[in-house]
Amino acid sequence: MKELQKRTRTRSLAKGLLAGLIGGLAATAAKNLAEKIYPPRTHGEPEPSEVLAEKLVSHPLHGTEKEVAVQAIHWGFGALAGAAYGALAEYYPQATAKDGAGFGMALASLTYQETLPAMGLSAASEDQSAREKSSEMASHVIYGIVTETVRRTVRKMLG
Repeated sequence: MKELQKRTRTRSLAKGLLAGLIGGLAATAAKNLAEKIYPPRTHGEPEPSEVLAEKLVSHPLHGTEKEVAVQAIHWGFGALAGAAYGALAEYYPQATAKDGAGFGMALASLTYQETLPAMGLSAASEDQSAREKSSEMASHVIYGIVTETVRRTVRKMLG
């Protein structure tokens, strides 16, 4: 009976986006915690969101203004990536394989190994230490697993 219900559930882009967004926010909190335990930058390098915040404004950011901008970018990206994942999972359930770990690894590869270095927001992959790479990958796997776990739970609650 449960299998039949699972197959006949109506797909909903709005519900998928919402469930993924909530999952992405919870996962961002989990990723932040993981990075406090196993930090990816150990030599005082700025976070990519800090570099991006500086590039987006026409004046130097200081104090609270800088912290708000950095956090808005960080949490906003986490929420949006989760929402995109939720929408994808709604129509392509295979994307949830490995309980979201694959999503986290793909996100790390696309952002920290490709896009951010190309934008000048982080060091190139070949310039990163093995520890930096492993920390980024580990925290993104955690992000992916938490996103999927929360997304799945919220999506069930939404019906």
